[in-house]
Amino acid sequence: MENKLYVGNLPYAATEEDLKEHFSKAGTVTSVALIKDRVTGRAKGFGFVEMSSAEEAQKAISLFHGQDFMGRSITVNVARPREEHSRGSGDRRGGRNY
Repeated sequence: MENKLYVGNLPYAATEEDLKEHFSKAGTVTSVALIKDRVTGRAKGFGFVEMSSAEEAQKAISLFHGQDFMGRSITVNVARPREEHSRGSGDRRGGRNY
């Protein structure tokens, strides 16, 4: 998991190809995923880049965290596993107040 990087504060115009080209300066990029809104299809301003090794991932963090990418200062760090969120308020009675 330490090969996968979270990349935040991306410009909405950025494409997966833009990210791949930029991060390839730190090593071999094995995958890129820009996160988009399910309804509108518009980019949400963050994504994930997976490098081929932990060393390349660390190099990418060193090179790009806080640096300019297409006019924005991006955040780059090791991606954390997604946390499970429960749906609703947790009230098993359908949300009604009895």
